[in-house]
Amino acid sequence: MPLPNGVSPTGIIEPIGLSATWMGNRGEIHDHNGEIVRQFKTKSWVTCRLSYKGWSRKPLMQPGRYTELFFLDEATALSAGHRPFAMCRNAEYASFKTRWLRANGFAPGTAVTDIDKAMHEERMGRSGSDAWQQSPRSLPSGVVIVFNETSCLWSGGRLFQWTNTGYVRNVLPCGDSASVRLLTPPSVVNAIRDGYRVQVHPALMSSSRKTSPSPYDRLP
Repeated sequence: MPLPNGVSPTGIIEPIGLSATWMGNRGEIHDHNGEIVRQFKTKSWVTCRLSYKGWSRKPLMQPGRYTELFFLDEATALSAGHRPFAMCRNAEYASFKTRWLRANGFAPGTAVTDIDKAMHEERMGRSGSDAWQQSPRSLPSGVVIVFNETSCLWSGGRLFQWTNTGYVRNVLPCGDSASVRLLTPPSVVNAIRDGYRVQVHPALMSSSRKTSPSPYDRLP
């Protein structure tokens, strides 16, 4: 039985048994029985490497420690409202912070806590403003949207339906749609549009290359 800590693009924690490439953290949100009792404890929602300097988190969901969350890929994590963690993903953290601040009109020296606060307000008010409705043709690759009531990755003018183990490839383009509903928070979409490169599940990237994909493949 999978642990109840897979995260979907909507940000909901579920026992979905993901084929995970990233781990995440919202603070300690499980009880002493290893059951999820809240959706978050901190406004700093981060995405971490599955392994770092040989450190071990096993057994998972230990009392008094943060709850390990798991994501199919970074596109899923960003859609759920998580950003790169500075310690184990310093280069990605620096790139994301720079691009997020610039794309959203914040001063370069703004603290990351202000980013977390702004992203938390977005997460708590999903679909609550016009910014969550955008033209698909204006979207950068790596953004997750809702199409036909399903979560889909927008990639170079095409949609790929999200599943626990990867993406379904036979979703038709939706370029004729006037607007689509974002799952990726608008401020994060802005950062991606500004040039932040999003890692996607290797199964999606493998179709365009002959060599074996890397779990850290990123959309251009």
